[in-house]
Amino acid sequence: MTEEKGPSGGTGLPASIEAAWGLRERPAKGPKPGLSLTRIVDAAVAVAASEGLGAVSMGRVAKELGASTMSLYRYVSAKGELYVLMQEAAMGPPPPLPALESGAGWREALAQWAWAQRRVFHRNLWMLRIPISGPPASPNSVAWWEQGLQALEGTGLGAGEEVSVILLVSGFVRNEALLMGDLAAAVEARGVPAQEVMAEYARTLDRLVDPVRHPSLSRLLKSEVMGTPDEPDHDFRFGLERVLDGVEALVEARARD
Repeated sequence: MTEEKGPSGGTGLPASIEAAWGLRERPAKGPKPGLSLTRIVDAAVAVAASEGLGAVSMGRVAKELGASTMSLYRYVSAKGELYVLMQEAAMGPPPPLPALESGAGWREALAQWAWAQRRVFHRNLWMLRIPISGPPASPNSVAWWEQGLQALEGTGLGAGEEVSVILLVSGFVRNEALLMGDLAAAVEARGVPAQEVMAEYARTLDRLVDPVRHPSLSRLLKSEVMGTPDEPDHDFRFGLERVLDGVEALVEARARD
């Protein structure tokens, strides 16, 4: 993360973090009347949602607002800073976890935390294209981290292990959302149902796979599993459960220790 001072110049924090936490002084004069940081971020999010992150630029956002590009720079110092603020707005604060309130246990709480993240990502797939420039430091991202760590309270894990578990689970969620989003976009571009795309893929492999060179893949094709529709969210549910199985094994090992 670039350690760049914002216009207020007094905190020593990156400009994007100053803006996200409201630590920056607002322009006293000069910007177009009615322009605000919230309006700028909302307009940028709208562009990303409709056309993708690549369409977002300071000039494009200014055009959406009917303002000059230079007037935006009085509120946002660079596009990278705008990305942080867009992500902050799209993520929002984490919803309450019923498992935390009911005392259902760490595994159920962490699963609910992961599913909540997934819903946010699938609503804002453009957000997954934002380059990662450092650890989470904006208000909502910190709140998500806090909630994830709360889910692990009472597990007996060390502080470093808790951080590693949070990174493991959130990394799985992010990767699955990115993969499923890309696949969905590819299917949409084809203009045919997803199941038909998979069936065509299976037929293509069946013509290319040599049972001698690819015995395992050949056996998979003969099972016709690739032509069988999965339950909704099957892959995510399966993967998350396996990740949590591994965390549970660690928790049990620490309990024995």
